[in-house]
Amino acid sequence: QVQLVESGGGLVQAGASLRLSCAASGRTFSTYAMAWFRQAPGKEREFVGYISRRGGSLSYAAYADSVRGRFTISRDRSKNTVYLQMNSLKPEDTAVYYCAAGRGGMSPSSYDYWGQGTQVTVSS
Repeated sequence: QVQLVESGGGLVQAGASLRLSCAASGRTFSTYAMAWFRQAPGKEREFVGYISRRGGSLSYAAYADSVRGRFTISRDRSKNTVYLQMNSLKPEDTAVYYCAAGRGGMSPSSYDYWGQGTQVTVSS
């Protein structure tokens, strides 16, 4: 069982940066790939990116086209925490952001555990 708690959301202006954190409980954190999804009002949940469960030189991350080059996912195994660094934010990035733990990939169905979400609002 893994419990996930996101933090770091807020209201920022376009062009600003934010860093979201997702703290995981449980000793099995390192065995899961970790992902970020987002959901805007009236829209389906959308893949943002994920980072593999493997660390060191075998670690890799993948991103949605809409955020590639602006967002970066990282994980700190000593703190059981995964981060989403968001730069050059745009109004269209406004959404509730969720972290998830699971097998990896772009599909929400690949993830077994979800956080409660944190709101990110980007004003123009």
